[in-house]
Amino acid sequence: MRPSTSISRIAVTALALACIGTGAHAATIFTDSFASSTLGSAWTKSGTSNWRVQTSTTYRVGTTGYGVTFDDSVSGGYSTSRLDLKQNLAGYSSLSLTFKMRNVGDETHSQDGVYISANGTTFYKCTWSFPAISSSFSTQTVNISATAAANNIVLGPNSVIRFQQYDDTKLSSDGIAIDDVTLTGVIATPVASSRSGMGSIPYTSGSISGTTFRVWAPNASAVKVAGDFDGWLTDRHPLASEGGSGNWSVDVPGALVNNQYKYYITYSGTNYWRQDPRAQDMTNDSGNSIIADMSHTWANSFSMPAWNEMIIYEAHIGTFYRSSSGTPGTFNDANTKLQYLQDRGINAVQLMPVMEFPGMTSWGYNPHSQFAPESDYGTPKQLKQFIDAAHGKGIAVIFDVVYNHMGSSPNESAIPLWNFDGPNLGNGGIYFFSDWRKQTPWGWSRPDYGRGEVRTFLRDSALYWLNEYHGDGLRWDSTVNIRTQNNGGGGDIPDGWSLMQWINNDIDSAGSWKISIAEDLQNNDYITKTTGAGGAGFDSQWDARFVHPIRAAVIEGTDSNRNMNAVRDAIVANYNGSQSQRVIYTESHDEVNNGHSRVPEEIWPGNASSWASKKRSTLGAGLVFTSPGIPMIFQGQEMLEDGYWSDTDPIDWNKTSSNGGIVNMYTDMMKLRRNWYNNTRGLRGNNVNVFHVNNTDKLIAFHRWDVGGAGDDVVVVANFKNASYTSYNIGFPRSGTWNVRFNSDWNGYDSGFANTNSYNTTANSGAKDGLPYNANIGIGPYTLIILSQ
Repeated sequence: MRPSTSISRIAVTALALACIGTGAHAATIFTDSFASSTLGSAWTKSGTSNWRVQTSTTYRVGTTGYGVTFDDSVSGGYSTSRLDLKQNLAGYSSLSLTFKMRNVGDETHSQDGVYISANGTTFYKCTWSFPAISSSFSTQTVNISATAAANNIVLGPNSVIRFQQYDDTKLSSDGIAIDDVTLTGVIATPVASSRSGMGSIPYTSGSISGTTFRVWAPNASAVKVAGDFDGWLTDRHPLASEGGSGNWSVDVPGALVNNQYKYYITYSGTNYWRQDPRAQDMTNDSGNSIIADMSHTWANSFSMPAWNEMIIYEAHIGTFYRSSSGTPGTFNDANTKLQYLQDRGINAVQLMPVMEFPGMTSWGYNPHSQFAPESDYGTPKQLKQFIDAAHGKGIAVIFDVVYNHMGSSPNESAIPLWNFDGPNLGNGGIYFFSDWRKQTPWGWSRPDYGRGEVRTFLRDSALYWLNEYHGDGLRWDSTVNIRTQNNGGGGDIPDGWSLMQWINNDIDSAGSWKISIAEDLQNNDYITKTTGAGGAGFDSQWDARFVHPIRAAVIEGTDSNRNMNAVRDAIVANYNGSQSQRVIYTESHDEVNNGHSRVPEEIWPGNASSWASKKRSTLGAGLVFTSPGIPMIFQGQEMLEDGYWSDTDPIDWNKTSSNGGIVNMYTDMMKLRRNWYNNTRGLRGNNVNVFHVNNTDKLIAFHRWDVGGAGDDVVVVANFKNASYTSYNIGFPRSGTWNVRFNSDWNGYDSGFANTNSYNTTANSGAKDGLPYNANIGIGPYTLIILSQ
């Protein structure tokens, strides 16, 4: 629940607080002269055996009102009488309890005294002398803060002060009485924390645990923090301004891990509740921030696979696997399917954005947080457990991050960062552009890349997912909308370009093996050039030059319309001469929605399990795994998921059985791509030669190699026509026997496949297709075969 200014305090008889301002001040926290015969709601009485606590007109101060007596109700055995005062003491120091007391006739026992507790369960006895028997009341003072310090406890919202008497005789002969109870304390002038860090940073000093809070709010006139640790009272924990930095900070003893909190920011006389921009955990997108439990003992060491050996599986946690219907999938759910991914040969999973977003279901590209995982997916600890388990199975984890906008129209005002420290600077305040650069395809919420604090905020976010969560890389959403105003059609934003360079340089400095992937889709070599060469410094980028022509070629319903020259160009395309600088795919979250569907569905709408859909969708996938580039598939692609993908429609895992042969085909292709059997090393190489293009018979063949030689040179042949060839002659780079390592027409993958004989063949001398040798091959319709020596 979002706290409001109407949050009630624990009831007290009287409360007088000076305004928090220029210095420390004393406050009367509680006072009670027992004017009524009924104890106030702050009091609770209890005891053992024949105890009795009651108001009294016999034993009181003055001639009016009441006192409170403690006594045994009958003569005989000993009993304990207790009177507890519950108060919210968070934020106070120099706590002093003053009261009037008369010892009617009680001998002193070790159990007698005043006690304090921070939680109402564990009590500590205060240092104080029990008064001698007297015929009158005397003033007593107990130093509450000294007792708390001596016992290393922090008094917070559930503090209890206990009066206790141990007695065996009725009041007429024994017992005690109290009256005129007053509790005072001091709220000190806030002192800026000397500890480093932004957000909420738990600390332990000696035996006292607490949290440092630091937030950037340059236009605020006051900043306070409130939460579970102080009963959500906004007067207990003001932050101190750190001057020209615009930061405010304070150390709060007793603010503990898993406590919820928010900032209470004053701007131009108006107060605003705000989530912590750097909260590492949240109750929900519009709820409270949480002092996160980030503890995790990493069990598995992990080495990032070489980028030319990587196979990426794009997954959406909410729909990848759901253990219960009606709710999104979780990190724990996804954990149970890691063995399945490992068995397929997948060694990298790219998570669609897992940062807190509005509601329970979303693609994730409308983040409300840049540091907290989506609460419906699980806790930070559960995300770490998922990553640790993935690493244990040799699977890298790549985070999808969104820095091109912070929310979507028409709901920008719901973005937690919107007008964070008040409605200033135009548009959405300190985190957003206020000029023409604010407009994105999703709303007016582009971060202000030119403001130093915003740049640092985004940089820290990027490094956070890599360092705190041991992430192995980042995939940046729509970088074209970081560097330009409107999908490349608006003006350039130089600050966005330099931001990407800065972050990528820092990633490389901290861990050059961690991959940074851009979704730019503008066929721009400078995205993956080094920053030293003027590039943005990304390691790879999604390649529009591959996905669109390959999808077009396999979806096209008429064989004669398929363009083998376009397929050739898609195979050989690269950035800066490096095959690992591009990620290639036929399905991604964008390509299976946004007016598109899964490839089998697009081939035959409503009949994705047809022979044509199976044959041509796997032909496209075959090119993904054999062309130069980092191959990627979208969740469920390997089991022939149909329709279009939705964030409310989970994978149908029954298809791993009904389409088990297709799953096996993908597995075989992925393992060959990784040189699993040490005879297709060339598929990992940087070299390609499309040596045969038959645009009449719709057949294409290409040579892949790393350094060349047996087990390295690979020849791939793809037939884009509904026709079989029993003796089709093509060139080969080496003489000798070439073995068929893969045939997508094998009827073991599907009983409807023709199982065309794609035989081992011998290459003999005789130039063909620009190569020194030639041989005949057999290939079925819409089939891809892989040969090597």
